[in-house]
Amino acid sequence: MKNIIKIALDGPSGSGKSTIAKKISAKLNILYLDTGAMYRATALKALALGIDTFDEKGVSTFINDIDLQIKYVDGTQRTILDGVDVSEKIREPHVSMAASNISSLKCVRLKMVDMQRKIASQMSCVLDGRDIGSYVLPNADFKFYITASVDVRADRRFKELTLKGHKVDYAELKKEIEQRDYNDKTREFSPLVKAENAIEIDTSFMTIDQVIGKVLSYIE
Repeated sequence: MKNIIKIALDGPSGSGKSTIAKKISAKLNILYLDTGAMYRATALKALALGIDTFDEKGVSTFINDIDLQIKYVDGTQRTILDGVDVSEKIREPHVSMAASNISSLKCVRLKMVDMQRKIASQMSCVLDGRDIGSYVLPNADFKFYITASVDVRADRRFKELTLKGHKVDYAELKKEIEQRDYNDKTREFSPLVKAENAIEIDTSFMTIDQVIGKVLSYIE
């Protein structure tokens, strides 16, 4: 392997790419950068300020000076917003939808991508998101497109949130995932696409270990 390698995992919400990215980073002993957490933190900031997450003019008033830091504590990424650890708060359901909205704004993507590229230029890493292979790291050494059916993704998310104590309606959750898919694929700037040379893996009927094995077989 080269001294520095970059691995890009893209795909729709709930496809399992974050779980896979974390396990791949652990197996290869390289950095995992949760790019989604950065967009969630930005959305949380907008909500706190009472700014509509689709309002580019409003969001642009704070995005360039946003106090957002990514730290690693005992190998785990922590998201720090305005000096406060918001790693758990950004996972709340209402923040998920707001993050999907705000991530469609060009000013937000430009800021986040700049931060992500700087981190990726310094060390070997795995990044997961919607446009890592197509836009953030177009020259990544390995690109994967991780997907699954809407029903499977909704079921996974439902179980995850329920285990965390959140009360969620399955039908509403599935509708939100479909809306997020639409937002991600149709946004004007840097939409969700399968990068031209990405390897597609449908995880609908695969275990995590099977997916990890398949990804590693290509990398190693």
